[in-house]
Amino acid sequence: MVGATFLWSIAGVVTRHLEQARSFEVTFWRSVFTLASLLVLLPAVRGRNALAPLLRGGHALWLSGVCWSVMFTAFMVGITLMPVANVLVTMASGPLLTALVARVFIGHRIAPRTGMAIAVAGLGIAWMFGTQVRSVPLAGTLVALCVPLAAAVNWTVVQHAQRHGESVDLMPAVLIGAVISSLATLPLALPFAASGHDLLLLAFLGLVQLAVPCLLVVRCGRVLKAPEMALLGLLEVIFGILLAWWGAGERPGPAVLTGGALVIGALVFNELLGWREQT
Repeated sequence: MVGATFLWSIAGVVTRHLEQARSFEVTFWRSVFTLASLLVLLPAVRGRNALAPLLRGGHALWLSGVCWSVMFTAFMVGITLMPVANVLVTMASGPLLTALVARVFIGHRIAPRTGMAIAVAGLGIAWMFGTQVRSVPLAGTLVALCVPLAAAVNWTVVQHAQRHGESVDLMPAVLIGAVISSLATLPLALPFAASGHDLLLLAFLGLVQLAVPCLLVVRCGRVLKAPEMALLGLLEVIFGILLAWWGAGERPGPAVLTGGALVIGALVFNELLGWREQT
């Protein structure tokens, strides 16, 4: 799981070294290379019937795929619009937003500790963006928020389906997400401007930063409990900020560090208490 979070975290620093590809073209190529990687890796790992769930998958599988496509697209577009640290800290609020969405749509009870964590994390996000309102574009902020919101909807869809006896296989859903993201961003990516250097980096992201860690996380989910995975997942924020600082000179400002500390601290506090209640 630590390895998966490290691989996820390289997107920001690698993107900063692109020469000509920008915005939707970056998203398009990464999604295409992710799709190509999964079409090779899934049969290699799961055998000939790896893609069979696509044929018998229900509405939940395809809704999950749509959510994955939003996450793929919004993340890469967000990275091109504002600093890596801002995007990663915003993404860290995902588990707490999930609790809110699940409460509204499927009636999940929110524990008092989670309600408090949501309030603190919201304060952290507001502080981070409120103090940078002139330097960080509003469009970038809204795009970045789409990532944890789509993740929250995705988890809620999966949970609702499981309640009604329909299991959702994560990897085919990721594959569907890559297809939808590729098709949706193709018209916006034209005319292509990526250099050969850019395509190599984006192929690297598609395989190493997205396809491989997704496979790893599915394996981890069989052994680790949800709080363990949530806590270890926070390493992506730390790794990503440090890599962007070291490899691209993106030094996070005081507002990002303060807001990030509030968001991550709230999530750590909530998950540790939840873990303690389960043991």
